[in-house]
Amino acid sequence: MSDNESGGSRAVSALFSQGRLAAIPRKAARRAQLLDHLARTLFQQGRDYTEREVNDAIRTVHDDCPALRRYLVEAGLLTRARDGSAYRRAV
Repeated sequence: MSDNESGGSRAVSALFSQGRLAAIPRKAARRAQLLDHLARTLFQQGRDYTEREVNDAIRTVHDDCPALRRYLVEAGLLTRARDGSAYRRAV
């Protein structure tokens, strides 16, 4: 079984090299695994984050923070205040 077919956190770890995300997965299911992992490991529940804090957290694993931030919000894993002033982990 290839890394792409295996499930769980081991599959997510295969996306990283030396602590950095090698690439954002194109396949929706694979990207969903990654996003869930990022939401749970980068953001605490019950805490508000500024956009800058979200970007800084994402940058610890990948440079394309606007794309990953957008994916996290679209997936419902981060909520965004209507005025964009705050983000919060949803799960």
